[in-house]
Parts: sequence; C-alpha cells; structure tokens
Amino acid sequence: MSQPELPRHASRRDMRKALIRLRLEMQRQELRHESLLLTQPLRQAQDLTRQLDIPHAPLWGVAAVAALGFLAARKGSLRRGLRLAGALYPLLQALLRNPPQDRPG
Repeated sequence: MSQPELPRHASRRDMRKALIRLRLEMQRQELRHESLLLTQPLRQAQDLTRQLDIPHAPLWGVAAVAALGFLAARKGSLRRGLRLAGALYPLLQALLRNPPQDRPG
C-alpha cells in the first residue's frame, strides 16, 4: 500500500480525502485477509482431493454433506459418525504419506 501523493501545503480537504482513501484500503486488505482465513479449509480440501486423485470430487463432497445431514437428523448418530471420522483420520493421513506399493506377485 503506497501513501497518497500530497502537495507540500495540502488543504484540510485534501488531507481528509487521503485519510479516507487510506482507511478504505486498510479495510479492503482486512476483508481480503479474513476471507483467506475463512476459505483455508476449503482450499485444504481441494488440495486433498488433488492428492487423492478422486474423480468427481465436488460431487462426492455434496454427497458427504447430504449424508451428514441425514445422520444429524437422528439424535446421537452424528456424534458416532464424528467419533468414527476422528478415528479414521490418522489412517487416511498415513495412507496419503505412504501410499501402498504394487508388488509383483
């Protein structure tokens, strides 16, 4: 962000305009930063689907959200599903780090 060019003897009005421009620029950068923070999980999920090379990954994501919605409708099953997902997450990470090798038989 560069500072606005002001003449040596700027009027109060010019200085006020420059201050408003600086504030607007700062708010724009804050909004950009917050939006990057909010979309971080989405970008991580996109990277994960690229690593796994899953065809039709957005479709699978919609299916997962729908399944989660159906599970949430029944009391208690959401908690079980989250517990299962938490248990399987380290296994998925380990598979991503060390994919199984095809062995000639």
